[in-house]
Amino acid sequence: MKLSRTLATARRVLRQLSHDPRTVALLLLVPVLLLVLLYFVFDADRRAFDGIGASLLGIFPLVTMFLVTSIATLRERTSGTLERLLSMPLGKGDLIAGYALAFGVLAVVQASVATAVAVWLLDLDFAGSPWLLLLVALLDAILGTALGLFVSAFAASEFQVVQFMPAVIFPQILLCGLFAPRETMQPVLEYVSDVLPMSYAVEGMNEVLQHSDPTGDFVRDAAIVGGSALLVLCLGAATLRRRTA
Repeated sequence: MKLSRTLATARRVLRQLSHDPRTVALLLLVPVLLLVLLYFVFDADRRAFDGIGASLLGIFPLVTMFLVTSIATLRERTSGTLERLLSMPLGKGDLIAGYALAFGVLAVVQASVATAVAVWLLDLDFAGSPWLLLLVALLDAILGTALGLFVSAFAASEFQVVQFMPAVIFPQILLCGLFAPRETMQPVLEYVSDVLPMSYAVEGMNEVLQHSDPTGDFVRDAAIVGGSALLVLCLGAATLRRRTA
């Protein structure tokens, strides 16, 4: 890997995204609109909004970054762009790192906007620092980027990318502790949730919600989410293909 090649790839991806306002709107506005909708759904019960809103602040960026990244990478491959790039002195690691950097920049903006709206506009009540909320939201968005890059290697069309949602994202949402405490689930489901990174993202958000200072559990949760993103990025580089079969 070379830094210059990675940066060149990141600049190219960001330039392409800048000409696609609908994608930018999906990334930046949809999580915010969903949080606002949730705020009014729980208008009569602010404590419920605080509990669920903090968790969804981490989940929404993961879902949107997963969709956008997987579809954008698939388009690169189906259009032949990826094949042309890999015929140049550009390694898979350079390419994956460039994509991760470009979408990571978008993830920073997305997580910052969503966190700012939740904290200062919707008055999300939590004990810890808003910077810790932002950190978990950002790690979740980067994890969504990594998962999107990974699954795009196994999809032949945009429709197939969407089909990965029930397989990759929905089980994590159901088992992450958002709807019921993980310890109250059936043992087999609790064991499955223990290996799903979204479970630790939700737990990290709950730690910020309940504690004024970073706890050991929060550090563990953030490290697991970040480590999972790094692992999936490595898997994405290993499974990257030049073209769609």
